Amino acid sequence: MNRCKKKIHSCDVPNIENQEFRLQPDSPGKPGVLLVHGFTASPWEMRPLGEILRQAGYPVTAVRLPGHGTTPEDLCDRRFEEWVTATRDACELLQQETGSVHAIGISTGALVLLALAANQNFNSMVLLSPFLAMLHHLAPFTGILRHFRKFQARELPAHLAEFYYDRRPVNGVYQICRLIRHIRPVLPSVTVPTLAINALGDRTVKVASGYDLFLRLGSECKEYHLFGPQTGHGLATPDHPSWHPMLELILRFLASKDQARPFPEQVAP
Repeated sequence: MNRCKKKIHSCDVPNIENQEFRLQPDSPGKPGVLLVHGFTASPWEMRPLGEILRQAGYPVTAVRLPGHGTTPEDLCDRRFEEWVTATRDACELLQQETGSVHAIGISTGALVLLALAANQNFNSMVLLSPFLAMLHHLAPFTGILRHFRKFQARELPAHLAEFYYDRRPVNGVYQICRLIRHIRPVLPSVTVPTLAINALGDRTVKVASGYDLFLRLGSECKEYHLFGPQTGHGLATPDHPSWHPMLELILRFLASKDQARPFPEQVAP
């Protein structure tokens, strides 16, 4: 039996850079910002964004979703409910310390935030690469496939091998499908001010489904941006050409919510 299977949240995290982290600004006083990473990743991918937010004066907490930053085997037996619980716990702690919280999630992390948003009092949300459908044609069949195959191998650049899994647990993809089914009917009840960002170069999810998700949100205060084909799925790391424009969008949006100014809905490009 996998030694991590019976543990509620964590087993050994071999690389300290994959652990959850907290960053404190030099001059506190702004709302906290909760960061949620994506599937098979770890808090490491959110650190560059976290550092920018800290420099802008925000206290930052990055949650580690159960089964991530450890081993693919650890993730293999997790359920999306564990991801939601861990994120809720981190949010409530940050909210106790700062009074209010902005939430930023990428990909699956964005879906986890949406699972909380109907009942969680976020100041605002930023959804990076949100989606309601994945590109892989076998994703809808993972409920069956997970009983016959545990992992799907993928190639990773050498410099990313310590921070992402080179095997995707098929059951993990099934949990994402379950999470999508869970959030789809509640999207109209989500009224949190929301900034959603997709990119045409995304080769992981169906970009049009991200805009569909945005349209379904019940928030009167929401904004959508679509970067071009030169930008891909990994919006949280600074190695894509839209990094600086994206930071400007995020910082402007958070500042507008800090000051409680009305923020008009935007038309998708």
